[in-house]
Parts: sequence; structure tokens; C-alpha cells
Amino acid sequence: MKLATQAVKQKFAQSVAFMQQTRMPLSFLYGYNIVPYRLGLIFIFVVGLSSCGILTSSGLNGTNFTIGSNVTSIREIKPEQDNKATVYIQGKVEHKAPLMKQWAYQISDSTGKIWVVTNQKNLAEEAQVVIKGKVRYRSIPLAGKELGEVYLEEE
Repeated sequence: MKLATQAVKQKFAQSVAFMQQTRMPLSFLYGYNIVPYRLGLIFIFVVGLSSCGILTSSGLNGTNFTIGSNVTSIREIKPEQDNKATVYIQGKVEHKAPLMKQWAYQISDSTGKIWVVTNQKNLAEEAQVVIKGKVRYRSIPLAGKELGEVYLEEE
């Protein structure tokens, strides 16, 4: 950062020295009001920033607020043993449980609930969260029935 500042100062000094050598008058700047130019640049900057948001699909809507279009609803996560997909979920923390070196949080959205295993300790109940994780499935056969559970392991 310091080198960049020094380089800018050096270029500015070179420009001033060149203008002094050529005896170029700076008086042409005094006759013009610079406010319209600044307003024009600000307008272009604001329009440019706002148009970037219009070009991409943000996934925002009034009834089901999602951060992005790649958020997966919990209902869509299937309990398959070979499913190792990475997904983003968004929901509310309903319950939390301490594990040996990690925490488990039950996250719910309007479509269902899922447990998430993570290293984060500070998620409060009722907090809205967005979590990226790998889909995992733990098989639990009991008395001839499959009671397996699908969960996320945060990356």
C-alpha cells in the first residue's frame, strides 16, 4: 500500500514538473465550475452500481426471503447414502446440542427441519442463519426398520 501511494505521489510530481516546464497555464481550470462534473460522476457511479443488481437474479421475494437463488429448501435434501452434495440452507435455529468438539443445530425453514454439525459455538436459538454444508446420511437400522437421518456437515 505504501509503495502504491509513493508511486502516485511520484507520478503527480512528474506531471506538475512537466506542466511547469512547458509553462502550461492552469488558469483554464479556474473559469469552470467543477460541481456539474462531480454530480455527473456520482450519477454514473450510482447507476452503474444499481444496474449490477438488476442483471443478476437475487432470489429475493416478499413472501419467502432468501439470500440468493442457490439456497436449497430443506424439503429438497434427500436421505440418500451416496449424496455428498454441497448445499446452502437458510432458516431459523430451533435447537442446539453440544457434541465432543462441535455443536449440532436444528435448522428449520418453511419446508422442514434438518440438523447441522458445525464448529460454531455462538449460534443463538431463534437466530436466522445461512449455512453451507455437505449432505451426510447416517444409517440407523433398528428392528428391521431404517431410522437413518440426513444431516449437514458445515464446510
